[in-house]
Amino acid sequence: MDYPETTLATRRLRLERPLPSYMRLTFDFPPLNICGPETIRQLGEVIEKLEADENAKVIVFDSAVDGFFLTHYDLLAPPEASSGLPRGASGLPALPDLLMRLSRLPVVSIASTRGRATGVGSELALASDMRFASREKAILSQWEVGAGLVPGGGPIARLPRLIGRGRALEVLLGADDVRGELAELYGYVNRSLPDAELDGFVDALARRIASFDKDAIAETKRLADVASLPTDADVAPEWDAFIASRGRPGSQNRIKVLMERGLHKPGDVENRLGHYVGQLNM
Repeated sequence: MDYPETTLATRRLRLERPLPSYMRLTFDFPPLNICGPETIRQLGEVIEKLEADENAKVIVFDSAVDGFFLTHYDLLAPPEASSGLPRGASGLPALPDLLMRLSRLPVVSIASTRGRATGVGSELALASDMRFASREKAILSQWEVGAGLVPGGGPIARLPRLIGRGRALEVLLGADDVRGELAELYGYVNRSLPDAELDGFVDALARRIASFDKDAIAETKRLADVASLPTDADVAPEWDAFIASRGRPGSQNRIKVLMERGLHKPGDVENRLGHYVGQLNM
């Protein structure tokens, strides 16, 4: 199947195909790789095409922006742009829909995390089949509770299944940065590797899987999903809770303070978001 690579490239969501069976999607939204309504729409288009692609067996997600894999939701986007996103094919809101469909694809998804995977970035990694992290440079975070928000892309349903209830609540309620080595220890990622080895390892694994039989891959994934994936009903309430939390005075005040200190701008707040949400004292 042909993909509109030129169009996607101009949107800075770069889609490449090293092999007919192996695809790589690179986030290139400098300076921070912030995810907003338009990013969600673009990702939904890619998922839709993958669902119909008879040749694709593996997709790798990575980033071209130094220090950032994919970060938090665009809090400067008009509220109606978020609440007005059409529901996806599953009937879920747009972001949970594309992440659930990503998990259920008959295609293996691998998140290669270097830099911050914050909020939506963490949620996309959690929805992927496998997660690998740069030991020195990866930072995963569900920061939302620290800003008075509720995570909206499914991590409340996914993290307890992946790392256990206690550690999941530590990540979600602590709202702090989790670096690559600790993420591996907790099971938040499959493994962390020295930064110089990450790309080569992920590429070799993707090419290995891409050489296997697609029907065997798809059926194995389907059966594993039965035992491990949350249901649509488990995930559905999170987006509505996120949208509702954005409108509360307490969260608006916290976000206002973070904005004044440098949120949404290159600098120390975005680089150390876990530290700054712990300093609000409100």
